[in-house]
Formats: sequence, C-alpha cells, structure tokens
Amino acid sequence: MLLNHRAHAVDAADPLNQSGEQRAKKRSLRNQFEAILPKLVLSPTLIITFVFVYGFIAWTTILSFTRSRAFANFNWAGFQQYARVWAHPRWHVAVTNLGIYASLYVVLCLVIGLALAILLDQRIRAEGGLRAIFLYPMALSFIVTGTAWKWILNPGLGLTKLFHDWGWASFQFDWIINDDMAIYTVVIAAVWQASGFVMAMFLAGLRGIDQEMIKAASIDGARMPAIYRRIIIPQLRPVFISALVILVHLAVKSYELVIALTGAGPGYSTELPSTFMYSFTFTRNELGMGAASAVMMLCTVAAIMVPYLYSEMRPRRSAGGH
Repeated sequence: MLLNHRAHAVDAADPLNQSGEQRAKKRSLRNQFEAILPKLVLSPTLIITFVFVYGFIAWTTILSFTRSRAFANFNWAGFQQYARVWAHPRWHVAVTNLGIYASLYVVLCLVIGLALAILLDQRIRAEGGLRAIFLYPMALSFIVTGTAWKWILNPGLGLTKLFHDWGWASFQFDWIINDDMAIYTVVIAAVWQASGFVMAMFLAGLRGIDQEMIKAASIDGARMPAIYRRIIIPQLRPVFISALVILVHLAVKSYELVIALTGAGPGYSTELPSTFMYSFTFTRNELGMGAASAVMMLCTVAAIMVPYLYSEMRPRRSAGGH
C-alpha cells in the first residue's frame, strides 16, 4: 500500500504527465469546437430559411383555407377560396396563358439552345465571343428584358416605326397591343433571354461526350447528322431533363417579365397565375384567394421538382447502400 501511494504521488508530481493530460484536453476541446463550428456558422442561414421560406409556405397555406380579405383572419372556409379562384374568369385566362406560354417557352428554348450548342461544338472561330453574346441576355434582369422588348415591340417606337421610316409603310407588328397575340410577345422576350442559358447547358454536355465514340462512328461511314441523331443527342438526356425542369419552373413563376413588358394586359390578356396572385393579394384585398392561387402554383412546381429530385437522389442512395 505504501509503494502504491508513493507511485501515485510521483505521478501527480510529474510535470510531464500533467502537461500531456492538458494537451489531450485541449486537443479534445479543439476537436469538439471544430465539429460544432460548421453547425454554428450554418445555423443562422438554416433558421432564416426555415422561418422565411417554410414558415411562409405554411402561413400561406393556412390563409388559403380562411376567409381572409384585406387582413388575415382565421375564420375557417375550407376549400371555398380554391373554388372562388377556379370560378373566376381571370384565373381561366391565366391558366390558359400559362399553358401557351410554358409550352412554347420550353420547346423553343430547348430547340434553339440545342441548335446553338451544336453550332458552337463545331469549334468555329470566335467561339468565345459568340458564347458571350448568346449568354449575355441571361445576365439581364427580367425587368430590364421586359422593358427593352417593350420598346422594341412598341408600334410607335420600335420595329414598326423603324420599317416605316425605311419606307415599308405596310409593315405592321402590333402584337403587344393585340389581345389575342400579346402573350406571344412574352414568349419572344422569355425565349430570347433563356436560350443562351440552355445553350450553355447543352454545350457542357456535348463537351463531355467521348470523342473516340464519334471517331469510330465516322470511320464506319456515319455522317455527322446521323451521329448527332443516333449517338450524341441520346446521351444528352440528363441535360434535357435538367433544362426541362428549370424552364418549367421559370415559366410557372414568371412575373417580372410580364409586368415590365405588358403589365398583364391589354386588359388581362397576358394574365398568368403569378400576376393573378399578386393582383388579388395586394391590389384587390382578396388575401384568401391570392393565397389559394399561390398554393396551387407551389403544387405545380412541386409536382415537377419532387419526381426530378427523387430520380436524382435514388441512384446515389443505391450506390451508398452498396
């Protein structure tokens, strides 16, 4: 017992042993701090996202089931606001316009973007300059794009006046003031802005294709149109899907471009669900109807995004499981 007591006394008095324990404690505290630091840094962002995104989504959903008008209240109305939205003629115009706008916007952006990407993939001269020119519209805000195209399409200022000044008096391009054609001016402006972005996506996909496969097909006598149709374009399927999802999402939530270009007019001939929602929420004191239309827009986007994200995450989970 006396020997053990002396041994413990020696260990306690050993400064080297104490310093080693202190270093171990400091190392442990440092490791704990390094482990918790990312959580501390990200926590404000996570809190803000939770409150101002998911919290507002929940709040909007709740309001859509109430009789809220100028101010929020909690008088339960069930699906009454949704029924009112679908009974309103402006909503039918908005949904019809969204179908026209989204279908033309998506198809034209995909076709033009793919064509531009194939053009640049030929290693032409001034490729860098052309790529910058095609991408430049995407750097502009929707407000700037809408304002610029409003000037271009204005019969008293833009193309019509230009051709009249050149002596072509019979030229007339007044779609922007035509109830039946105004929605197509929105399509023109939107396609002009987004085609370069889609081109960049397709060009990145084209540059990632194995060139040996293309060389082998060329040696076998296949011509370039056939190579693109049967070999290259099928391999761009992931890019097609990604571009499709992004474009549909942009089409559903389009607001600034329409407001800047047509103001949802003439009348409400270029009304979209987003402009309907804003108008009824903030200018017509129909908070419940505006919330209901916003929830339906969210469901539309979710119906596209959720299957896409699920299909993207499933292979990773399968790989992680193995």
